[in-house]
Amino acid sequence: MTAKHDLIEYLLRLGDSALIQGQRLCEWCGRAPALEEELALMNVGLDLVGQARNWLDYAAELLDDGRDADQLAFRRDERAYRNLLLVEQPNGDFAVTLLKQFLYDAWHFQVLHGLTGSSDERVAGIAAKALKEVTYHLRRSGEWVERLGDGTEESHRRMLAAVRELWRFTVELVNGDEVERRLLDAGIAPDPQEVAAGWQAKVADIFASATLPLPEPASHFYLSGRRGLHTEHLGLILAEMQFLQRAYPDASW
Repeated sequence: MTAKHDLIEYLLRLGDSALIQGQRLCEWCGRAPALEEELALMNVGLDLVGQARNWLDYAAELLDDGRDADQLAFRRDERAYRNLLLVEQPNGDFAVTLLKQFLYDAWHFQVLHGLTGSSDERVAGIAAKALKEVTYHLRRSGEWVERLGDGTEESHRRMLAAVRELWRFTVELVNGDEVERRLLDAGIAPDPQEVAAGWQAKVADIFASATLPLPEPASHFYLSGRRGLHTEHLGLILAEMQFLQRAYPDASW
């Protein structure tokens, strides 16, 4: 694999994960438990969509095959997506949504923090801007996990159920691959082991405050978003998200 190919793969991972998580959050529009929470979820979702555009814009430039960020977002098939398995999981109840957001935020913060020192100036610039937003995302989702986990008997029960449902998908957050290691050697991406250690420390801290038992680290899952092997949920998201672009290609207002 060339360094350029590795960078494109990595940009797609970052962009696709932000895009799909943003799409999931926007599904709460009109359905959140309180108006303030609906606005907060939409704002986080829009932040992530904006970050996704920045990553996909850069990926499109490197691909140089005539596609732009919109076409990468709306014209690829499921197997071409490189997002984390975690973010494509259904919203579930509010506990599932907030725990999923926290697990993603804790990883996302570590990755972006590492990328601010990237030898690729474009990557470092995008990461620095995104890090300001994700710092807030992480603080907010972490506080919600603490509030629900250490709240009422019902909220604690729901958080325990959310952990059981989502924990297996954290395997991609703590296990790097050859693409990441080669980009580390090139000075472009952070050390996946350092990202994993930072993520584990943050999760352990918040779970302790939330009185939630910390499961053993996830070690294996038979699917891999990095390789385009997704759960059945991604296809359903894309069917809705891509409908207009596929039904009316290149339409404009």
